[in-house]
Amino acid sequence: MATQPAQHSDYRTCDVTGFKVHKPAQRLFTINAVTAVSFLAIGGVMALLIALTRWQEVQLLGSEMFYRLVSAHGATMLVFWIVFFEVAGLHFAGTVLLNTRLIAPKLAWFNYGLMAVGALLAEYMMLSGQATVMFTAYPPLEAHPAFYLGVILFAVGALVASCHFIANIVAAKMRGDVTGSVPLVVYAFLSAAILAVFTLLSGAMAFVPLFLSSIGLLHGVDPAMYRLLYWGFGHGAQQVNLAAMIGCWYALASLTTGARPVHEGISRIAFLLYILFIQLGSIHHLLVDPGLGTSNRIMNTSYFMYLATLASLIHAFSIPAAVESAQRRNGFTKGIFGWLRNAPWKEPGFSSLAISFTLFGFLAGVTGVLMGTMQLNMLIHNTLFVPGHFHQTVVIGTTLSFMGLAYYIVPLVTKRQLLGKRLASWQPYIYAFGLLLLTLGMQLGGKQGLPRRVWDITYDNARIPTDIFQTPTVDFALAALGIGAIIAVIGGGMFVGIMVATVFFGKRVDNPVNGLRVFSPQGGLVGSSPLESAAEVSATEEKPEAKPGNHRGRHNGADGHVASPGTLVLIYTFLAWFILWYGVAFFNLSKVWPVG
Repeated sequence: MATQPAQHSDYRTCDVTGFKVHKPAQRLFTINAVTAVSFLAIGGVMALLIALTRWQEVQLLGSEMFYRLVSAHGATMLVFWIVFFEVAGLHFAGTVLLNTRLIAPKLAWFNYGLMAVGALLAEYMMLSGQATVMFTAYPPLEAHPAFYLGVILFAVGALVASCHFIANIVAAKMRGDVTGSVPLVVYAFLSAAILAVFTLLSGAMAFVPLFLSSIGLLHGVDPAMYRLLYWGFGHGAQQVNLAAMIGCWYALASLTTGARPVHEGISRIAFLLYILFIQLGSIHHLLVDPGLGTSNRIMNTSYFMYLATLASLIHAFSIPAAVESAQRRNGFTKGIFGWLRNAPWKEPGFSSLAISFTLFGFLAGVTGVLMGTMQLNMLIHNTLFVPGHFHQTVVIGTTLSFMGLAYYIVPLVTKRQLLGKRLASWQPYIYAFGLLLLTLGMQLGGKQGLPRRVWDITYDNARIPTDIFQTPTVDFALAALGIGAIIAVIGGGMFVGIMVATVFFGKRVDNPVNGLRVFSPQGGLVGSSPLESAAEVSATEEKPEAKPGNHRGRHNGADGHVASPGTLVLIYTFLAWFILWYGVAFFNLSKVWPVG
């Protein structure tokens, strides 16, 4: 049924992009984004304190506060910061990119209230020492009932927000605001929302019994069943992040270079493969648990997981190929990598995209597939290698891509000029360098068997102390962890400072991204039609004319795409790296598990 159109005063037209912005939706994605950045700042402080405690030469905090912060840091960064930002993205993608309005704004505010109250309640209980149960909250560990209630409230709010986004797309289709397929970026967030429904329902099924047990209505919770349901939430949350992150990559590629997908249909199939198969990889957390059959373990950590890996490989080709094609159309046609050398590396959006994409693929992606393989998982299960991996996924990958998109979306939404543009051009590099040191230090330590979430690796207070981890390699790994955390927190603080300064002190202007390289969003961001012109709003460099006769810039067909030889070289390099690490991992396995 068609709905009555909103009043004209409920909309404004963005002077830069031409998008129609529904003002109630704008207020919602603004408050969600501001809340997200606030939690990012809080979690960053926790991260620094934890890292300076894990660095045994410093060991800043006592054991009690360390474990409180480990619990709170995981929830703050993996759940509160990420999900609030993703809900902001859902409101933006579901309205602005569809040129439509938000249905039921009051429901959206109610969802935000549930999430905010739940997050603050859970945060207080963890920091006050009444819920020191780590991020996983495994029974028989027990927290105050208010902690479980806070988690449940947050999950319900996020769940309804995801369903609200899906309903908004359906309503836009019914009104005729959207004809045909939704844009690819919206499709990516739709995939994330579908994954979120499964993830949050699984989380509710895990935490509701814990809440009932904590108030005495249930007599205990089966730990094995809890772990199964919990990891549908704990690992599933990262799959939601993955889909949203890749949507951000496509958006940033379009905004910074004018790129559009090489084959949009194949990219959509890749997101569908995520929906169907990627959640099955969660089982790798349970490989050492009793109760699961061998066939269950093998099928979920190999055959089904490889279909999800195929989806990632599709995106791994599609995104750089789209950027190369756009750069060659823009005139950078010299040699195999001329397009890459002349990319807008000083633009925070492009550098965030390039660094996030590269390090996620070469580090997080490869180690994730290795960890998801049943035999190899045994090498590093429950060691410091594991948080090293998921800091590469959630922080280097997801967080950095969200930061890159925020440099464009926040000024456009608030109509305030981005402050600290030069600082912004350096921020992704500083942040990523610190995280690289941090995560490689974690993985090196984990490779030595260093346990995760342990305050004192010397076990000085134990009845039988051990010096097994008092080696130069472990000392080096923990020093890299500590130094990397300091640098990363500086980089994160730069981002938070730029966002706060822009939102509260930025000059109100019609073109808030003046000085940043921004291409017309039509094409790769909001539609599949070719860019008739790379309408650059404000370029920081002149685009050279393509030289006649340069065949590397030749169009392949009427769709406007050009050959991508540089991307092929990069992809084959990545595959060689992938094979190398598989070989190294199985060689290491043979040392602890002799065969023959």
